[in-house]
Amino acid sequence: MAESSSTAPPATERERTKLAQRAAVASLVGTAVEWYDYFIFGTASALLFGKLFFPNAEDPIIGTLSAFAVFGVGFVARPVGGIVFGHFGDKFGRKAALITTLMLMGISTFLIGLLPTTKDIGIWAPTLLVVLRLVQGFGVGGEWGGASLVAVEYAPENKRGAYGSFPQIGNAVGLVFSTSIFALVSLLPDNALLSWGWRVPFLLSAVLIAVGLFIRFQLTETPAFQAAQERLEKQSADARAKEKMPIAELFRNFKRPLLLAMGMRFGEAVFGYIILTIGLTFATNYTEIPRTDVLIAGTIAAALAIYTYYYFGKLSDRIGRRAVFIIGSVVGTVVAFPFFWILDSDSILLMYVIYAVAYAIGVGALYGVEPAFFAELFGTKVRYTGISLAAQIPSILIGLWPLASTALLAATDGDPWPIALITAIATLIGLACAFMAPETNKADMTRIGEESEEAR
Repeated sequence: MAESSSTAPPATERERTKLAQRAAVASLVGTAVEWYDYFIFGTASALLFGKLFFPNAEDPIIGTLSAFAVFGVGFVARPVGGIVFGHFGDKFGRKAALITTLMLMGISTFLIGLLPTTKDIGIWAPTLLVVLRLVQGFGVGGEWGGASLVAVEYAPENKRGAYGSFPQIGNAVGLVFSTSIFALVSLLPDNALLSWGWRVPFLLSAVLIAVGLFIRFQLTETPAFQAAQERLEKQSADARAKEKMPIAELFRNFKRPLLLAMGMRFGEAVFGYIILTIGLTFATNYTEIPRTDVLIAGTIAAALAIYTYYYFGKLSDRIGRRAVFIIGSVVGTVVAFPFFWILDSDSILLMYVIYAVAYAIGVGALYGVEPAFFAELFGTKVRYTGISLAAQIPSILIGLWPLASTALLAATDGDPWPIALITAIATLIGLACAFMAPETNKADMTRIGEESEEAR
């Protein structure tokens, strides 16, 4: 039987390049949609969900704490999604897993926009919000790893960093869309914002999901996955019967790469979230800076990151993944305290500058290189599971970070130094893991189950 067009390998170099470009764009658009959904939830948690679902007339910060607790619930579900979709993607292919994750995220986000509030249905409102947040987290747990692999496994050998940056660019595009839309709806009078305005960003996700699904249905399986399947099919029936589940194989042969990638991810995410949500909470509750200016600063910083993600990914193809990640870790450590000092000064101009530097350069170097760096640490047979768990296991702690930081602010009456200290420590952990990690930009992406010599 002839192979279908969806699985047949490309015949010419031109065709391979075209498919690689299509895969990169599909990764970008899909992750833009996914992260748009995630970021609007984070922004709404910082600004509105406390009043809508956890009203507390005596102390509004308690409502914000409760909203961030729900935000953290999604992160608890992410490792579960990483395991389930990682197994599915490693066993049966990347495409079906990615389509499923996109649908889970889209449906749950749209339904959040339709939820009645606590004023309307009482305790059922926050309960349903928690359920939909869990579905969001489950979906995104398998999304990032699959989108990254589609881009990296299709890329030419000497351009994996550049192509791998495309899902990260999608992250920045999603952030631009989410913050810009919230910046617009935040201009509404409070009554309009709290009655219907907050729903608009969530309901708009339906349009974005339709676009994302259309593009993802055009994907084919990656050459690396197809090659691995062909090699596995040539094994004897006894050998195939002894094949372990991807997660068991991962913990047996790739424990060290997994731990190092988790440490790097932890440093990047703790640093990133002070810009994405914590800075907004601090500025809104403890400074005179208008919330709209903070949202616009985040939008501009994310727009700049669209370029810097690609630049740092491309740079890692030349000077190595480790070197670029170390640059970002150093920037994150250096700016952790000045970030809050500037917000506390109420200087709007300096606030714009520090947002741009911290996100476009610091997070840009860290996040831009992660898809290629993490993917190259694992063999094809466990790569989806490995890269997903490397990103999502730390999410259990990371998801509690906005909640913990808001509690620290409440406990210290708005003093941000404990948050800055924790952020600096986290980036130093990422820095240490990058130093201990192997350089991977020349790794063989067609290996199946063995750890590379460089990774040992």
